[in-house]
Amino acid sequence: MWNKIDPKTMNKNVFSMIGDQWMLITAGTVERCNTMTASWGGMGVLWGKNVAMAFIRPQRYTFEFVEKNDWFTLSFLEERYRKQLALCGAKSGRDTDKVKECNFTVKTGESGAPYFDEAELVLVCRKLYWQDFDRTHFLDASIENNYPNHDYHRMYVGEIVEALKKG
Repeated sequence: MWNKIDPKTMNKNVFSMIGDQWMLITAGTVERCNTMTASWGGMGVLWGKNVAMAFIRPQRYTFEFVEKNDWFTLSFLEERYRKQLALCGAKSGRDTDKVKECNFTVKTGESGAPYFDEAELVLVCRKLYWQDFDRTHFLDASIENNYPNHDYHRMYVGEIVEALKKG
């Protein structure tokens, strides 16, 4: 059963949630969505709103879905789903029905944004802003090592309009 919570009451470390636990970035509709695993992101307060930041490379299939929709979700799953998270990070939705292969159940938030019933925490985000990374703005030259193909991420800032927790 899902419960709506105030994002301010989340009691998990966001560094661990994103960097260690990983998350699924999902966009589209309940009928047709795509998801990808991410271990880069952020959460905080911007423009007086609770926000989440997602970073997606333009060649990722999920990029097309986030671009075409006003909403995206971040789903956090328990460790027992590590194999499915790895699959969603390694395979493209262009070639594989990841939702079917992972045996995920698609649900939707009030906005219609898709997420997975298998998650333990879901953040439904309304896109507020995007910006492409610009290598001329890297102040630490080693950052460029993440981009051997010069395929810089696009950053999306989304207002967390709904936070759902299993309980």
